[in-house]
Amino acid sequence: MDADLHHIREIEAVSQGVMATRDPVVVESWLRCIEKHRLDPAVRAQAYILPDNQLREHRQRSEELIGIARSGIENLYSLVAGQNYVLMLADRAGVTVEYLGDETQKAELRRSGLYLGAEWSEARAGTCALGACIEAGEALIIHQSDHFDVTHGGLSCTAAPIYDTRGQLSAVLDISLLSSPRPRTSQSLALNLVRQSARRIEMANIMAESRSDWVLRLSGSADFLDVDPEAAISMDGAGCVIGMTHAAARLMARAAGIDWRQAGLLIGRPVSDFLNVRLDRLDDLTRQRPAPERLIETRDGHRLFAHAIEPRRLPSRNPVPIARAVPLPAALRELAGDDPAMAQLLNRAAGLARAALPVLIEGETGTGKLTLARAMHDAGRSGAFIVLRCAELSDTDEALVFGRMDGRRHEEGLIDQVGRGTLVLDKVNELPPRLQSRLLQLASEGSYLPVGGIRPILPGLRLIATAQGDLAACVQSGAFRRDLYHCLAGSALRLPPLRDRRDLFWLIDRILARAYAEPVLLSPEVLTPLAAHQWPGNLRELSGFAASLAAVAQGPNVTLSDLPMTMAAPTERSGGAALLARTLHETGGNISETARRMGVDRTTIHRRMRRLGLHAGASTH
Repeated sequence: MDADLHHIREIEAVSQGVMATRDPVVVESWLRCIEKHRLDPAVRAQAYILPDNQLREHRQRSEELIGIARSGIENLYSLVAGQNYVLMLADRAGVTVEYLGDETQKAELRRSGLYLGAEWSEARAGTCALGACIEAGEALIIHQSDHFDVTHGGLSCTAAPIYDTRGQLSAVLDISLLSSPRPRTSQSLALNLVRQSARRIEMANIMAESRSDWVLRLSGSADFLDVDPEAAISMDGAGCVIGMTHAAARLMARAAGIDWRQAGLLIGRPVSDFLNVRLDRLDDLTRQRPAPERLIETRDGHRLFAHAIEPRRLPSRNPVPIARAVPLPAALRELAGDDPAMAQLLNRAAGLARAALPVLIEGETGTGKLTLARAMHDAGRSGAFIVLRCAELSDTDEALVFGRMDGRRHEEGLIDQVGRGTLVLDKVNELPPRLQSRLLQLASEGSYLPVGGIRPILPGLRLIATAQGDLAACVQSGAFRRDLYHCLAGSALRLPPLRDRRDLFWLIDRILARAYAEPVLLSPEVLTPLAAHQWPGNLRELSGFAASLAAVAQGPNVTLSDLPMTMAAPTERSGGAALLARTLHETGGNISETARRMGVDRTTIHRRMRRLGLHAGASTH
């Protein structure tokens, strides 16, 4: 009891600004527990185990991750078996979706929360390794009295984050002890083991996702490069980053001088922005050369050994039947041309359109979030399609959205009008806090309570949310509920900005044809400024441009004089896009001559043309 009282007073002292001797990650977590989560260290909280139906939903959302991680989890557990460790894999909400432990201790482990289905989010459990790791995004140890809640004071927990290939926290791997030696340093080996396992799980994940892409694996040691690399980057045919492990994200962020927590900014950029590698010389980094000779440098001067792995291609004749890709529904097929990133996104959207899960669509302004939501509705279900403009709502609009129960009389709200159709929460990041709280039940359980109601209603609708930018940033700033975010983000789609799409000219042709009500011919000289323009308003800007052009241009032939002044004079911002379009025009579409002038080989020119949607025109020599 004296120890518990001392612990509570220590936390209270830290909250009042008294300097602590604890590890900084512990102090930061304590402060979050008090200031952000409003937890009281004097109130004991027993471990919380989710009901079976809720656990089943969390496990279903994490099914692919569990499959990839299982081998790494089992290998880690084999290293600590017999030492009373419990291994847990938790999702982004802090819910344990996979667990390995001693069956003879099952009852005690369940009471302590070291069990399948336990929720270890910081908001629920206070300072703990899983929750603090989710908040901090880094591997850490929470040892005995580091825990916020005295109920967990006997546990020693060590956790490491697992990131997806887009740089988003995907899961947390944790190994814990019911009781351990008193010194905190006793868990240093556990920290190294869980870090290594998380890194290897990320490596397995990126290799599984990147069978058709170039992968660059990196290591500080030539001896371990080919057997146990430290980081990996996947690239598309144009040499742009499409995926990475967390170690690679940190490496590239450091080279670019940005915060690693903004890893999403790395996606879509040429890998040469971060490493001194040339796409046309990747063959020099394959296993054809000894590992010690595959030395490269980062842009900030760090030396690494590299292993380039070519995209896997199926043999032309394969006796094993190959499953054909399921054709996209027409509503989704109309949204993109020949763009691999969009093709992947639309295939995922088609699968989600047939499911009943909430979906989050993120992207810059004008990227087509509502258009995608409408296409998913058309592809997946009938019924009403209703858009709720979150920016126009206030905390007093609960009845407007959810309806009201007055005795036995039910005044319908907007949700009642949706029926079994689709409700779109447009710009959900601007939803008022009170409505966020009410929508949590709808997102997590599919039901809602009218104002004044006591019985939940199960409408059977499909929920889609759109967010401008990155909703996770709103969670970090406290403007958006973390639990609601996790309910939505389990099935997330991120639309790329127009400047990163390879089907730019396909889109331009279609949108101009729609504005002119007939096909439009683009003169060769307009390709350069159109490719050079950054399109900050994305598809919305492109549609406005097309409408304006149709109103003033003479006939369906667009020349340089028809373009706005700001667009007719391309600047250096366009980089290689404008240069390639101009050089192709100057050489009459001669690929060989274009390659000679730009100092690259013909295959590089072909790759860049495909990315930009450019055509050779007169010649392909």
